Amino acid sequence: MATSTPNDNLGSESPVPEVVIQRLPLYVRVLSQFSSSGNDLISSEQLGAHLQMTPAQIRKDLSYFGRFGKQGRGYDVAMLEGELRSIMGLNRTWNAAVIGMGRLGRAVVAYPGFAPEGFNIIAAFDASAEIVGQTISGLAVQSISQLTDTVKNLDIKIGIVTVPIDHAQKVIDALVKAGIKSILNYAPLSPQVPEGVTIRGIDPVLSLQSMTYYIR
Repeated sequence: MATSTPNDNLGSESPVPEVVIQRLPLYVRVLSQFSSSGNDLISSEQLGAHLQMTPAQIRKDLSYFGRFGKQGRGYDVAMLEGELRSIMGLNRTWNAAVIGMGRLGRAVVAYPGFAPEGFNIIAAFDASAEIVGQTISGLAVQSISQLTDTVKNLDIKIGIVTVPIDHAQKVIDALVKAGIKSILNYAPLSPQVPEGVTIRGIDPVLSLQSMTYYIR
């Protein structure tokens, strides 16, 4: 690996594979752990060992964004973490809203791990007249009818969907209509979104089902 010339490939015609983008946060997590332990350098072998990946795959993934290390020396932990955070837009804060304030929604807004990573949940919505108007984890729950105006006024960029499956697609459609282009979906379905909207699903049942293959 040559001397650091990060971001050389950003904006190139060659698109970055989706699987590579999804691995970048894992790299940042390991780099952050190394930095907290007082380590200044990390090799592709060490990264690979932590992530159960080959060193060659690590180097290939990073090559989409530039050349970050030195031959025989490895990567500067702080520099690489900083560059990857910048590439992913994690060097700024993002405003988010939660739609659906049942048990799951309440757990999400109460979770303390979002804010330290730059994700500020600043609005909560529900369709139930019994829940609208309540204050939950410091947020006044608004009616879903206020979604579009609130998204615009508070510069909300991310929607977090925690409604039951029967209502999920309708809520996702409302988020898209409100201008949200990044959606985190907890409902166990494969929703439809237009081009230009990124959606990620969290389904613990699917994860459990994939594990039973190994213990059956």
